[in-house]
Amino acid sequence: MRGGQGRGEQGGFTLIELLVALMIFALLAAAGVLLLGNSVSAQGQIKTRLDDLAAVQRAGGAMAADLGQAVPRISRTEAGTLAPAFWSHREDEAVPVMQFVRGGWDNLGDMPRPSLQKVEYWVRQGRLERRTYAQVDGAAGDEPAALLDHVDDVALRFRDAQGEWREEWTPTQPDLMPRAVEMTVTRTGEPPVTLRFLVGPGPDEKPVVEGEAAIG
Repeated sequence: MRGGQGRGEQGGFTLIELLVALMIFALLAAAGVLLLGNSVSAQGQIKTRLDDLAAVQRAGGAMAADLGQAVPRISRTEAGTLAPAFWSHREDEAVPVMQFVRGGWDNLGDMPRPSLQKVEYWVRQGRLERRTYAQVDGAAGDEPAALLDHVDDVALRFRDAQGEWREEWTPTQPDLMPRAVEMTVTRTGEPPVTLRFLVGPGPDEKPVVEGEAAIG
């Protein structure tokens, strides 16, 4: 009897053993919570990054569609002054960084409007915006649509007919257009992204005749 009771008492757990087991369980639980938290945080960062990349791709898609269908059409501003077929300016937020006319504007509702559409791209208040006009000549622009947020800077380059890249586009004739456009977008906390777009075909550059001036 005594021997049996001794074996039963030896088969149980002491208080110290229980405390050690509880401590090990607590450490494992804490490690699991930390691992789960890191996983959730990593998933959030990945989602944010993918959303940013998707936004850049959408903006690039819109610009590729616009520039790929650009036409050498001289237009008139809202004030009635002439504007060249392709115009670029980058000094402040008061003017668009690019302005041109594109073709292929779908008219699914058979509205009384042309198939040409004047398009502008703006950089202001940290956003890349796209603005369109219902009419090519003399009309007021529609409300701009934001394509990208947190934009710090946009740098443009233009490829001419000779294959040279220019920092500015100053055509010698009003209907002259670049062959391609390069846009480098710098966003807050992100590395710069460079996008290149082909531009719809335009006329060949003509020799400058003395006394003629390009529309600027």
